[in-house]
Amino acid sequence: MRLIFAGTPDFAASALLALIQAGHEILLVLTQPDRPAGRGMQLKHSAVKDLALLHQLSIAQPSTLKDPQFQADLRSINADLMIVAAYGLILPQAVLDIPRLGCLNIHASLLPRWRGAAPIQRALLADDKVTGITIMQMDAGLDTGEMLLQKSTPISTSDTAHTLHDKLATLGATCIVEAVNLLPCLNPVVQNDAQATYAAKISKEEARINWSRPAADIERAIRAYNPFPCAYTLRNGEPLKLWDAQVDDTNGAPGAILKADNKGILVGCGRGALRITELQRAGGKRLRVAQFLAGVPIALGEYWF
Repeated sequence: MRLIFAGTPDFAASALLALIQAGHEILLVLTQPDRPAGRGMQLKHSAVKDLALLHQLSIAQPSTLKDPQFQADLRSINADLMIVAAYGLILPQAVLDIPRLGCLNIHASLLPRWRGAAPIQRALLADDKVTGITIMQMDAGLDTGEMLLQKSTPISTSDTAHTLHDKLATLGATCIVEAVNLLPCLNPVVQNDAQATYAAKISKEEARINWSRPAADIERAIRAYNPFPCAYTLRNGEPLKLWDAQVDDTNGAPGAILKADNKGILVGCGRGALRITELQRAGGKRLRVAQFLAGVPIALGEYWF
């Protein structure tokens, strides 16, 4: 099939590679403009652009899809279908109408649950036991289009946003190839708006730990914010990133250090306690607790906020 592909991060690159390997003709790849990154703030390609360059595909990086001339250029390609995965730009109705078979989106949740920008993190925060991929016929709404294909995967008690992302990227790649190969024989299913939940974008501010919460909630938050923006607390006014932790049934004042040894730093919570096993000072390296304590003594009775 003759395709336009629109996507930006690793999640989308997995799908693009699967479509290339399945033998589909990729007429054009749309991806976000190069952005400054790293300490040198040098322009960095998206994962999708890197893959498109490797396979010598045509690439466009518009800052908007509202330009009539660009829309005319898309129309002249005569694509059968556009595939969209974590692209980052809104597709106006004029663009949605260009491909003969419309536009399909690869969404990392079982819609209508977790429409929006951060379905992976929100599923972890909510203690969902299962998530998955939805291949959706796009419309002008926010992840409101008719569903063409869904496949689920369990969420394990050790999953982080990083590990769950990778599972869903692989599943999404499989699903989009299957969906494209089955078009137009797939039966669209209308979403039940009454069952919809919204996955708001994750902010750095919300990743600050509230120690008055139950330990189980905080442990999920640490996994949900790994790797970005990373859960953190304040120690002596300085941010301290928390990468890994385990729930403990010890009781103590929220934020109080109850114990600190090579097995972990035990911090009181609103219910139970949390044993921190991997953490990182501002400007420092991510360390297991034994390495951390070798350079940073933690006093019993001090408080994290």
